Amino acid sequence: MAAVLGRVAELPALLALSRSALVRHWDAPALDRALEWACYFQHVHDRFRARPQLREALGRRLRRAQPGSPPLGFSALGRCPELLGLALLENRALPPAAFRRLLRRLLLPPPPGAGRRARLARRKAAARLLALPRRPGGTEPRVRAEAQLLLGRLREEEEAQEGAGAAGRARWLCGVLERLPPPRAFAVVAAALALLGQGSGAEGAGDGDRNGSGPDGNRASAEGDGCAAGLLLSWLLGNLERFSAFCLCLPGSLLASLAGHYSQLSRSYLDLLTGWGSYLHYDPLQGRWVKSCLEKAELSWEELRERFSCLCQGSALLREQTQAALKLLKTRDGDFKVRGLSVWTDLLMEVEERSRVLMREHKSNMKSKSG
Repeated sequence: MAAVLGRVAELPALLALSRSALVRHWDAPALDRALEWACYFQHVHDRFRARPQLREALGRRLRRAQPGSPPLGFSALGRCPELLGLALLENRALPPAAFRRLLRRLLLPPPPGAGRRARLARRKAAARLLALPRRPGGTEPRVRAEAQLLLGRLREEEEAQEGAGAAGRARWLCGVLERLPPPRAFAVVAAALALLGQGSGAEGAGDGDRNGSGPDGNRASAEGDGCAAGLLLSWLLGNLERFSAFCLCLPGSLLASLAGHYSQLSRSYLDLLTGWGSYLHYDPLQGRWVKSCLEKAELSWEELRERFSCLCQGSALLREQTQAALKLLKTRDGDFKVRGLSVWTDLLMEVEERSRVLMREHKSNMKSKSG
């Protein structure tokens, strides 16, 4: 017991060190050792909390180790990982490698029954991760991780604000996303919607207690995912300028994939493409469609054709909806049968021809495999 009392007396020094400039010398292994000591102190708390005499002895030893400062009590031992993590998160002297290791450790799902400080440490780590500048190259795994983190935080907000409605979560989401550079916010939102659309948004994103066994758990998980998707779509579609920038920022293949999962997004996306297409006119001298208004025509003919082609390569339902929209636009524009008179006639001809080519290639590949 004397050894335990001696080690416990080192807790105030550890916390003081975590707030000092001396952490600038820490590397990742040094950080791991500090966090291991914090876990040891937590273990001591859990071991002796039901033994009043030993609790009192440990509390006295802690108080003697910190004269002249607000004393830490026995309960601080149980909160030591969070106390240490929060202190290090606020310490700008911590080197980048150790800081990244700290974020990874703090973002692990907290154990069942974790207290307010554990949730606070995890939220601060989440905010710091989202605020970090992105390095060039290898961004897809990072974006997916950020999307999972965002979904996990949305679920935490849902639990924390139970009964308060979606307004509070919408304000939180808006605050988080508007602190990010727009291209990064768009990439994270698209990845989050893709995860939810695949039915895998809960993987790695929740708190570890969303295993939803049985029909009731699965139903609750599906309802939570639907709520998260609704909040993301509301943020995205509630501002036309934002949605337009989102669509310009992302590739047509990704947008077509999202449109296949979310009918609300597909309708808005088709309306946006229709508006952009209306600013193209046919130049007989060049023999092609060109922008009639450079300020409003966001896409060239080639880019617009690629976007519609991606939609027609999606699900059968999305392809039918896209072709039906083009046929309706073609009819309203005069229902011309030859090229160069209506941008919608030409787009419809292009996507139908592309679909026929893909169908022939598919049949050829099937014959090759069967042969």
